[in-house]
Amino acid sequence: MGNVDYVYPSTNVEDSPHRVEIPPPQPFIKTLKSSLKETFFPDDPLRPFKNQPASRKFVLGFQYFFPILEWAPRYTLDFLKSDLISGITIASLAIPQGISYAKLANLPPILGLYSSFVPPLIYAMMGSSRDLAVGTVAVASLLTASMLGAEVNAAENPTLYLHLAFTATFFAGVFQASLGLLRLGFIVDFLSHATIVGFMAGAATVVCLQQLKGILGLNNFTHGTDLVSVMRSVFSQTHESKKKPKFFWISAMAPLTSVILGSVLVYLTHAEKHGVQVIGNLKKGINPLSFGDLVFVSPYLTTAFKTGVITGIIALAEGIAVGRSFSMFKNYHIDGNKEMIAIGMMNIAGSCTSCYLTTGPFSRSAVNYNAGCKTAMSNVIMAIAMMFTLLFLTPLFHYTPLVVLSAIIIAAMLGLIDYEAAIHLWKVDKFDFVVCMSAYIGVVFSSVQNGLVLAVAISVMRVLLFVARPRTFILGNLPNSMDYRNVDQYQSASNIPGILILEIDAPIYFANTNYLRERITRWINDEEDRIKSAGESSLQYVILDMSAVANIDTSGISMLDEVKKLVDRRGLQLVLANPGGEVMKKMNKSELIEKIGQQWIYLTVAEAVAACKFMLHTTKPNPIKDQEPGAWNNKSKKSKKSKKSKKDRKFRKSKSEVVPVEAKAVDSDWWDSFWQKNSSTPADRK
Repeated sequence: MGNVDYVYPSTNVEDSPHRVEIPPPQPFIKTLKSSLKETFFPDDPLRPFKNQPASRKFVLGFQYFFPILEWAPRYTLDFLKSDLISGITIASLAIPQGISYAKLANLPPILGLYSSFVPPLIYAMMGSSRDLAVGTVAVASLLTASMLGAEVNAAENPTLYLHLAFTATFFAGVFQASLGLLRLGFIVDFLSHATIVGFMAGAATVVCLQQLKGILGLNNFTHGTDLVSVMRSVFSQTHESKKKPKFFWISAMAPLTSVILGSVLVYLTHAEKHGVQVIGNLKKGINPLSFGDLVFVSPYLTTAFKTGVITGIIALAEGIAVGRSFSMFKNYHIDGNKEMIAIGMMNIAGSCTSCYLTTGPFSRSAVNYNAGCKTAMSNVIMAIAMMFTLLFLTPLFHYTPLVVLSAIIIAAMLGLIDYEAAIHLWKVDKFDFVVCMSAYIGVVFSSVQNGLVLAVAISVMRVLLFVARPRTFILGNLPNSMDYRNVDQYQSASNIPGILILEIDAPIYFANTNYLRERITRWINDEEDRIKSAGESSLQYVILDMSAVANIDTSGISMLDEVKKLVDRRGLQLVLANPGGEVMKKMNKSELIEKIGQQWIYLTVAEAVAACKFMLHTTKPNPIKDQEPGAWNNKSKKSKKSKKSKKDRKFRKSKSEVVPVEAKAVDSDWWDSFWQKNSSTPADRK
């Protein structure tokens, strides 16, 4: 190293090898276009259309909305064999589940079979999942019964109730398809994993409680879905349950029997004449049209719309979550917005063909996956099997006991109570566990919709808390490095004498500016109290690491301006490290850069610390501040400002000026010892 000279890092940003750049100005239209693309088209769905002729773009457009046109030409006989087995397997499950869930929704049982015929055909043409098996679900059925039942009694006015169910399905489909077409699928993301776990478990509990009507053979059962109403209804009818029918043993073995065995037993023993409730006659034939039955007049229009939106969101959340889960197993991608369009269109078509709300239930999709399905053709096979059932086999279900349907529902619902997921939430994130339990308790003890609203409200509140109360923490230097990390996370990180380094871990918006201003002030107060008690050198510099501040609004700019004035009043210097492009652009337009000084904005925390250390080493400490850290009168302010301005003038230089005395080249050995002294801990120096 010998006589090679080194120069101290200058505080002038123009002399730094790397400076924080201000992004070049962009036309407003280009900026708006870029923002809209990032908001609504993060997956860039139009990429395949680039540099393609018009005819090819037309074909790609059809394939986007109808994926069957993409995979059908490549369909093989081996795929058909696998899909045939899968389709017949899920059809055997769809028949009893469809009838059961229709009863759960207080709808005619035949609607459960209708809903497994038309919607799967629509989804097979428009859906992007290979494993999703379409059909009715228990939670949406329960929601439909709960929300529509609050306005119309299904037993007293079954026709109006049926028409409202069709109308709610229509609104659900329109809402779902609109979310997909407008690229608003992120709305569904407000249903967090914790919310879904708690809501599904609560709904499963409520559904199981509702099946006590069929298991105990109760005639007058509550329309409420909360635990208190169900228990009151059960215990108020103990006299009815004690009157056991002559063939009550059939009900007792219902959980262990299948629909076929139960129907055969009822038929052979004529158990329906001895108190065992059965389905009754099911109308033969495929779906009749129901477009004319949709209700678009008050006073029921609001009820149908509200029911459709809420059930539509739940159906979307379940269907997309199930589809994505199985797509990960087979390593292929599904488009969430495309799925919304497909699910929405199948519900619109279903509402016009005597179907109620459908989506991709987990139980049926799991059977479809395990049966070895290859494409969405398995849904077509299931629909054909359902059509055959509707045309020829519906009379065979006349003697199916309702207790069998209750057992089927309970068996399906027990799988939705995912206690292991709740335990995992408790271990990983206590707040997510609170959200989960809020949804569960709200559904079980209040109502399904109230529990859902409560869970979503808590989730949204948490998002707002993340925005309104961002994390800030002190950074320290890791030994033998130029890295600066959170001192609470890294116990070996050490503070830099005379310098306070703070990191802001979120964008700065109007919602969090007051908090950040107060929190930064408190950090400064705490640091000065610590320095005073430890007898260390006084605080001179406050560095804000803005690496995580992706954006800032005008309120945030005002907050930084106020922080600048605050530190100036205390005789301190504000330094910024690594502000992003958006932050620099807005600070430049608001002239905040000039107020802070470009020489106090650095690319990294290490550069900012090096400059501050150089200043601390080459300038004398302020004796007034050391002696009276709490006194900042006008006289001291003027003296400090004059000293600081002299110090800044002393340091500033143009490229043509001679280097000041303090910044002249010095012997390299001296510089090495100085750098080691200021960048290592006392233990390291020993």
